[in-house]
Amino acid sequence: MRDLRRLFAILVMTSLACSTLGLLPYQATFDTLGKWASGSDSDVEGDAAGGRYELLVKAETGLFWSTAGERFGDGVYEVEATALEGPLDNGFGMMFRMDEDSQSFYEFKVSSDGYVYVGRCADGCDEAVPLVQDGWFTSPVVEQGLNVTNVLRVEANGPELVFFVNDQEVGRVADDTLDKGDIGILVESFGVGGVRVAFDNFTVTPLE
Repeated sequence: MRDLRRLFAILVMTSLACSTLGLLPYQATFDTLGKWASGSDSDVEGDAAGGRYELLVKAETGLFWSTAGERFGDGVYEVEATALEGPLDNGFGMMFRMDEDSQSFYEFKVSSDGYVYVGRCADGCDEAVPLVQDGWFTSPVVEQGLNVTNVLRVEANGPELVFFVNDQEVGRVADDTLDKGDIGILVESFGVGGVRVAFDNFTVTPLE
C-alpha cells in the first residue's frame, strides 16, 4: 500500500548551506545543536537534547526535516536512527546532496515495519522519484519496532550511490542529478501523527 500513498513534503526547518565544501571527516554527535536547525510549530518540533537530535512529527501526514548547514560531495554518509513513539507505519532517515536553490536532494529512509525507500526529491519533494525498485520495498535487514536502532549508510562516489542498512546493502544506483549539497535528517508520517525519532552520530567520512 505504500506505493499508492501520496507524499506531502513540507520544509519547516532549514539552515543555509556553506558556499564551500565541508572538511572531512565530519561528525555530529548532537551533544550540542551546532549549526543544525531546530524549531517547533503545530506540525513538528525538533531539537538536540540528551546527546541526540529528536524530531517529532505531530502532523498526520507529511515529510519534515532539519539540515546541518554544511556542504559535502563524495564520501560515506552514516547516521543512527531510533524510532521512539508513534505508529510503526512511518518513515525516517537521512537526506544528502541537498541543493538549497532547487530544494532538491537524495533521500534514504526506513520504516519501523520493515520497509526501505531510496529516492530523489525536487521542489521540496513536490516531485519525488524512486531510484531503487518502484518505491518502498520490504527488507529483512531493517530492525523493526520502536526503541531499536537502524544504521543507515551511503557510499557516494560521483554518480555511483550504494545504500546500506545495518551494514547490509539494500540498493545501488547511478544518478548524476546532484553532486554536492547539505545533509539532513528526516521523519515522515502516513495518516497518523506522533512519530518521534532520535538521531545520533551523523558522520561524513572520505571514501577509502
